[in-house]
Amino acid sequence: MNELEKCMAGEYYNCHDKVFIGFKAAARKLLAEYNALSYEQKEEKAAVLKQLFGGIGTNVSVASPFICDYGRNIFLGSNVSVNMNCTFVDCNTITIGNNVLLASNVQLYTATHPVDLAQRLTPDWKPGTEQYFCRTYALPIRIGNGCWLGGGVIVLPGVTIGDGSVIGAGSVVTKDIPENSLAVGNPCRVIREINQTNI
Repeated sequence: MNELEKCMAGEYYNCHDKVFIGFKAAARKLLAEYNALSYEQKEEKAAVLKQLFGGIGTNVSVASPFICDYGRNIFLGSNVSVNMNCTFVDCNTITIGNNVLLASNVQLYTATHPVDLAQRLTPDWKPGTEQYFCRTYALPIRIGNGCWLGGGVIVLPGVTIGDGSVIGAGSVVTKDIPENSLAVGNPCRVIREINQTNI
């Protein structure tokens, strides 16, 4: 497998490979253009997002400033609001459904490193090589339809948040959250079920 295939498969990959440097360069150029546009330039902003993201629905709002790694791995549904100062580290895919609200300062991180130091360091690494000194891998994030993530929420690699769930402000989501749940805290835990219809 090449480095991109390793990355998307959730395996260790060289994040300094030229393919990723190219992705970052293209994204930085588009982000600079996007973040320089005024709020009123909605058509121009939509055009940039279509170039930046892997897929985007209708009625999508992404406030400035916005930061991402590659852009190409971000897929947004329709009726999505991303408030200001959000960061998407999209080394693997970030998939967001329809009717989703992300408050200010939400951070979605697909990339990570091994916890154990011996595993984290790249074996036989030498300065001056293209290989990164530590091992990196990335896992996809999925946010279902009808979700709302409060201000400052952090979502870690590999997490899925089920349809209709609400994540309280400041929560750190380390594990999957079932659908129709109110979840809060660090680490984030389900408090109760929501969206239940009384018959």
